Amino acid sequence: MVFTGMGSSYHACYPAVTELAREGRPAVHLGAAELLHFRMGILDGTSLVVAVSQSGESAEVVRLARALPDADRPTLLAITNGMRSALASIADVVLDTRAGEETGPSTMTFAAALVALAGVAAALTGVAVQEAASRLAGDAEAAASALERLLADRSLPQELADRLGARDSVVLLGRGPARAAAEMGALTLKEAVGMPAESLEAAQFRHGPLELAGPKLAAIVLATEPETIELDLALAAELVAAGAAVLAVTREGVAPAGASRIEIGPLARTIGPAVSILPMQLLAWQLAILRGREPGTYVRASKVTTRE
Repeated sequence: MVFTGMGSSYHACYPAVTELAREGRPAVHLGAAELLHFRMGILDGTSLVVAVSQSGESAEVVRLARALPDADRPTLLAITNGMRSALASIADVVLDTRAGEETGPSTMTFAAALVALAGVAAALTGVAVQEAASRLAGDAEAAASALERLLADRSLPQELADRLGARDSVVLLGRGPARAAAEMGALTLKEAVGMPAESLEAAQFRHGPLELAGPKLAAIVLATEPETIELDLALAAELVAAGAAVLAVTREGVAPAGASRIEIGPLARTIGPAVSILPMQLLAWQLAILRGREPGTYVRASKVTTRE
């Protein structure tokens, strides 16, 4: 099983691939460009390629789909927002996220892709279809309620901007499924604000980038995974001690002294990143406005990347 995409669609695959591994089902997570140009040799008629593209028109994903051989061809499952696209016309199976029209950075489409991928992961681990659908509906409803609760705090965007927006560097740290929110959060800050922001797997941060810790750094630590929450909160405390501005996003609202905290609640880990990314989305929106940019407009990039 190979999960692929570009940009936010690639990042959305982290929870599903992690869930499959946890259930003993090995899956490869590769960017579509790397798979297309360098790693096609791993694919054959026994392979399942799960290609995620919100538009269904991303250059690398469409080229990959067209490059699949007729003989010994892998099964191609596409997850897209809408059924009328180049990718949908090539795929063997198409799942429509039905996110609707989106003009700015991928917020609705990112969340919708997470839900579809959670369903795919459940099916691939052997969960009966009706059971998977029922469980997924409940998990999505819980995530929607958590989003509504956070959005009800009208002061949150400005508080995040005051806390994190004035630092020279921004780093977003997460592990496992939380990497979807960390990677997508960094992408959103770059896309919507023009702010350099780096996402790193939290353990990798200690291997060199820890030298960034200090008063010029803003760090968002996604401590949402039970296996590593103590490690992640310890890192957050260390960053606070070094003078960094730290936001800890957790399931239960626990954070070290000196760090801001946001509680997302006990959500399904395959969908949780749709909620844990919200602070980064609100931060990007507020900073864009403060810096004179219209959120959702592009200077050099475009909503759909049709050229590699």
